[in-house]
Amino acid sequence: MSTRIKTLNPETTTGKSKELFDAVQKKLGFVPNLLKVLGNSPATLETYLTLGSLTEKGNFKHKVREQLALTIAETNNCDYCLSAHSKIGSGHGLTAEEINKNRKGTSEDAKIEALLQFTKKVTENKGVVSDADLKTFKDAGYTDEDVLEVVLNVVANTLTNYVNHIADTEIDFPVVEAGKFN
Repeated sequence: MSTRIKTLNPETTTGKSKELFDAVQKKLGFVPNLLKVLGNSPATLETYLTLGSLTEKGNFKHKVREQLALTIAETNNCDYCLSAHSKIGSGHGLTAEEINKNRKGTSEDAKIEALLQFTKKVTENKGVVSDADLKTFKDAGYTDEDVLEVVLNVVANTLTNYVNHIADTEIDFPVVEAGKFN
């Protein structure tokens, strides 16, 4: 299910990765192919899961984190994550039109658009943003805490984007391709 890095079978995997797979299976009802790849390094799988738990404790609700993930995945050209977050985002009330907008860093909501535009700049520029970019973000009502949580979300999502690029992970969600919009 990955052509470049082994995709583990959760039923035959042992050790720490097995424990983590079992927890994911219990929570989601299945183990996505990305996690089966990440399981090759229990430390990387655990880091990914921990980052996910930490982003959940932040200021951004689940729907907004999905919008962030869509912007980051499109910016990083990650078809796997676009596919996964389009599916998950639709389950959190995002319409197909809003998903397409979010992928481009835009939104029907001006405050969310400011968040997505800032996130896109952080992702594209590897964290190097101008004073004007930061001011625009804060003028939209965001705080220093939000700036750091954008970085946390970029890091968590870029981790999976890069793993998917390297592994060529088989997509196990309805396929969405970077650069191709409905």
